[in-house]
Amino acid sequence: MEKPPSPEPDQPSHNHQTLAGNMAYYSWFDEASIQDMNCFVKTITGIKSKGIRPDLIGSIIAHYASKWLPDLSGNVSATTAPPPPPPPPTESVTCSVMKKRFFVETLTGILPPEKDSVPCNFLLRLLRTAKMVGANQNYLTELENRVSWQLDQASLKELMIPSFSHTCGTLLDVELVTRVVKKFAGLDCEGVKTGAALVKVAKLVDSYLAEAAIDGCLTLPEFISLIKALPSHARTTEDGLYRAIDTYLKAHPKVLKQERKELCRLIDSRKLSPEAALHAAQNDRLPVRAIIRVLFTEQTKLSRHIDWSDSSVSSSTRSPTNPSVSHYFEPGSGARCLSKREMNVQQAEIKRLRDDVLRLQSECGAMHMQMERLMEKKSGSGSKGFFRWKRLGLVPTIRGSVGVEKMMNGEEEVGEGFQPRTPGNMKTRLVKGRITPSRWRKSMS
Repeated sequence: MEKPPSPEPDQPSHNHQTLAGNMAYYSWFDEASIQDMNCFVKTITGIKSKGIRPDLIGSIIAHYASKWLPDLSGNVSATTAPPPPPPPPTESVTCSVMKKRFFVETLTGILPPEKDSVPCNFLLRLLRTAKMVGANQNYLTELENRVSWQLDQASLKELMIPSFSHTCGTLLDVELVTRVVKKFAGLDCEGVKTGAALVKVAKLVDSYLAEAAIDGCLTLPEFISLIKALPSHARTTEDGLYRAIDTYLKAHPKVLKQERKELCRLIDSRKLSPEAALHAAQNDRLPVRAIIRVLFTEQTKLSRHIDWSDSSVSSSTRSPTNPSVSHYFEPGSGARCLSKREMNVQQAEIKRLRDDVLRLQSECGAMHMQMERLMEKKSGSGSKGFFRWKRLGLVPTIRGSVGVEKMMNGEEEVGEGFQPRTPGNMKTRLVKGRITPSRWRKSMS
């Protein structure tokens, strides 16, 4: 008796030739070659010998790894996809870890050596998994070197690798990130470390510092070592670094005063934005010297802006009839008159700067009043406080100083105030002097 035919018709052989492109490669790897790791390695070696582009080989390896090890996938769809079949019940945890270690080390060994052949985020996920399963140190060093080549392409989420060591007390592996950043800063190869890449890495490191500073177990030397891993010219703005240092001081209130000074010396106040400088001037966690440095820098910036604005306005409002500046308005010269819109912008800028100066002056006056009250409390009563003010070169009021000088010279105030010396006043004083005789003349003896 013959077997009845299957209800599903056989697919023609020519349909296999129509599956071209990436989907064909991926479906082929999913169904056939990835059943065995050795078969996959042989397949990748054969593809490399054919001269396929390294980025295509890297994408194949990344897809293969994310298919059979979901920890290496950064896509949301991959994490929500059904997990691979669980290991047999007889398989122990140690055996599963050994398989993952072999898997990670094999993938690291077949990665293309060219730069940008594998995404940096995939390398970071592979490094995290390698640290988790305890891979060989040679493979860890290789992954760290490859990550340092492409650190400007990394994201903060993937860079936050947890610490799997029992000897490390921090939640994040700060030492690993410090080594990677130092390797990136030490690269001198052409095309690897550029100015734009250095700025990106500086922003990434500042964001990582702000996240790592929350950890109460993070020591100050580790924090400072990561800050100094990049050169000072890498940061175009110090706002991110200031935010990280402020977060560290908030999370570590027991930091000594000398350590606070050492930490705040790493901030370049000239690179702070006005908002960050205003926050720093009102921050009680910063040392007084750091606050004074920020205020002095902002005052210098304001004075420079005001001088520049005044000079630009004065040069733009000169009369063309003035012979000393008539060459600015010659038709052959390259200069031109400012438009109404540009003048309005400059006037608005000048007004804003003047408001800032007035605000700083008011704050300075308030500080002087507070200093005066503190000095009055400390000095007590009498002329002791006056001599202290005189030693500082600050006299509170003119009337008070005149009164003190009169008391020192033995004179009494009549209550006339500051009257002009006219002949009438002089005569009145002489008459008063004659009317009031001495007491001994009234005696009867």
